[in-house]
Order: sequence, then structure tokens, then C-alpha cells
Amino acid sequence: MKSFKRDSAAGRREETTVRFSIAFKASLVYTLLFGLALAAAVGVLTWGLAVRMGQDRRLQRAFSQIEAQERAPGKNIDLDAYAHENNFYIEIGRGKGAVSYGEHPVPGRTYAEIRRRTASPTPPGGLSILVVDLDDPGPAGLMTIPNFLAALAALILIAAFSGAMLMRRMIRPVYDMTRTARSISASDLSQRIEPIRSHDEFSELAGTLNEMLDRIQAAYEQQKRFVSDASHELRTPLSVILGYANLLRRWGGEDKAVRDEAVTKIVEEAGSMQSLVENLLFLARADGSRQQMRPELFSASDLMRTVAKETRLIDDGHAVEESIEPGVMITADPDMMKQAVRAVAENSVKYTQAGGRIVFSCRRVGNNAVLTVEDNGAGIPPEDLPHIFDRFYKADVSRTRGRSSSGLGLSIVKWIVENSGGEIFVQSAPGAGTSTTFRMPAEEMPALPE
Repeated sequence: MKSFKRDSAAGRREETTVRFSIAFKASLVYTLLFGLALAAAVGVLTWGLAVRMGQDRRLQRAFSQIEAQERAPGKNIDLDAYAHENNFYIEIGRGKGAVSYGEHPVPGRTYAEIRRRTASPTPPGGLSILVVDLDDPGPAGLMTIPNFLAALAALILIAAFSGAMLMRRMIRPVYDMTRTARSISASDLSQRIEPIRSHDEFSELAGTLNEMLDRIQAAYEQQKRFVSDASHELRTPLSVILGYANLLRRWGGEDKAVRDEAVTKIVEEAGSMQSLVENLLFLARADGSRQQMRPELFSASDLMRTVAKETRLIDDGHAVEESIEPGVMITADPDMMKQAVRAVAENSVKYTQAGGRIVFSCRRVGNNAVLTVEDNGAGIPPEDLPHIFDRFYKADVSRTRGRSSSGLGLSIVKWIVENSGGEIFVQSAPGAGTSTTFRMPAEEMPALPE
């Protein structure tokens, strides 16, 4: 059942669905079915009894008139004409003889009748009067107490059977969900439950199960991609290490230049592997809700100054600038926040041409602390921007200027910021540089002791 609610502010109609409980519908079905059965039984009984009572009154009236005729013969009623006129069969027994009037009843048929013996002293033994109503009572003639009870029982059985069939139809989605659940396996998560239009708990359950299956399938596909990408990322440095180890085994003992080159490359690739493994472990702990955070109140201004200073020490090819407002306080894990800012700064160094500019800024805006790392480097194409936080996602490799990347750094940055109660925003365009902003809840500077 659908209804519409008008949004007065926007001038639109918002469609809402009224949900009926399955218990309510089941109660309604059985109440209606048994109510109709009882109403039908009572109605038929009332009609049958009314017909039978009408016949009884006719017979009683006829008997009274005949008895009065016999007791006072002076009334002189033509009983034969009376019987034909009222469609009666009348039989009057006087002693051992009997006189009949009207048409005889058809043998084998059931009629309404009245038979009584009067207490008249004449003739001896009194009179026996039988009046039979020859009018066909129709089905009402069958309306005896046993027949009524049998009909009532039949109606109740029909109502129960109909209710059971309707209930089976209402709970058919359960069978569909069971069949679909049995067909789902790890190798095929594409099965979904057919949409249910019953607008009750079953439709809500089916929608919830489909949403759960969507999440499971997405997580499973993400896990498969994660394993595949991690295997690929680990295979590359392992291949380099193995190649240089073989080179070192063959020629390193005799040629110092070859030995130095091999050792240098092995150390570099081992460092890359270590960094990759640490990132993988971080994300694995994060996915399993085992990554611990130790929030505390600290100065975001000091953190940004520290990372800017470290960037100047390790990179002399860019102009590192600061625009930092003093005394901006936040509550978070300082080590993790430093890791996040440092990862963004490393990306700026990697993707900004020599002589470019990297700006660290920190300021308070309302109730928020806004931490930004901005550069005037290569920028990010619009088609890559929505995916930069995806794990193992890499944009155009020509932008890295020969430096490798696992594609995990920004995924970790996003996790750290969001689990610290903040938000992360990235603005970028090709050739116009990139601006990465953390917006965190700001805290007040603690009061100095007097």
C-alpha cells in the first residue's frame, strides 16, 4: 500500500510505503474466514428455523380449526375444500376408522406435519388428527439439528483449509528465501531473493538479506582483489631481490661495482617490501578492528611544523612553506596523525616537479581544525580522483617520475582520519596541483596552571 507525503519546502511528493505486519494479516485472514463461516451458519439456521416455524404456525392453526370443527360440528367447515385450498393433507381417525381429505403425500418425501389425539369422549378413544403441509419447504426442510451441526463443521473445515492455503501463500517468500540461500556458495554469490510485494516483515527481510548479500559479495570481491594485488606487489621486489642475489653470487665476489649495485638494490627492494608488509598488516588490523588508537589532546600546529621541517631535511628539491596558526588543538592519536600527514607530504614530493612548492597550513575554522598539504605538482585526472582512496589503486605511472607506489598510502590515511572523528577532502586538477585537507574537531587550549 502506497501513500504520498508532500514536502512543502521543496514542493515534491515523497512516496512512502505502509507496512502491514504478517501477524496482523494472519489474524485478519482467520478472523474473516471463521467470522464468515459462523455468520453463514447462523444465517442459514435462522432462515431454516423461520421457515419451519412458519409451517408449524400454519399446521397449528389448521389443527385448531379442525379440532374446533370436530368438537362443534355446527361450524360445518368443508374439510376437503379447506385441504385443497391450503395444500394440506388431513386425516381424522375416529375409533378404528379414518377419513382423509386433500391430496395424499408423495411417498419417500419429507413433509412438515402435526399429529395429535384429542381428549374428546366421543367417539370412544378420542380423535386422532393428522395435518400434513404439502408445500415444499426446500432446503429448509433439511434444517434439522444434526444437519445444522454437520454443515457448521463443514464450514469450519473449509475456513480452516482456506486459511491454511492463504497462510502458505503469505509465507511463500520463506520458501523462496530458503531455496535461494541453499543455492548461494563462495563460488557464486550472485544469487538474490526475488523482490516481494507483500509490504510486511517478509519484504523487509528479503531486502535486508539482499543488502547483506551485496555487502558480502563486495567484501569477497575486495578480498580477492586485495590478495591478488598484494601478491603482485610482493612478487615484484622478490623478483628483483632474487635477480640481484643471483648476480651477486655469480659476479659479486670478483667485481666490486657489481657487488655494490646488487647490495644497494637488494636493500632498496627489501625496504619496499617491509613498507608494503607494514601497510598490509595495518589494513588487516584495521579491517579486523584490532588496530589500536591512543587518542590524546595535542597541538596540530606543532605536528604540521614538525612534518614540514622533516620534509625540508629529506627533500631539498622543493620549496616547503608554512602557513600555520598557533594553538590549534585536536584530540587524536598523535603518531597516527603524523603518519597520515607525512604520507600526504610524501605524495606531494613524489608528484611535484623539482623547484615546485609544497605548503603546510593549519588553522581553526569555527569548531574545526583544518590541516592542509597543498602543492603545485602534476595534479590528478578527474577520472582517477574518485578512486584515489581505493586500495592498490594507481593513477598514470608516468606521473610517478620512476618512483614506485603500492597504492595503499591514501587508504591508510583515510582510515586514520575518519577513525579519529575527522573528514578528508582532496581537490586536484591536471597541471594545477593537489590540495589534501583534514577537517578535525577542534579542542580548546588547556589552561596553564597558576
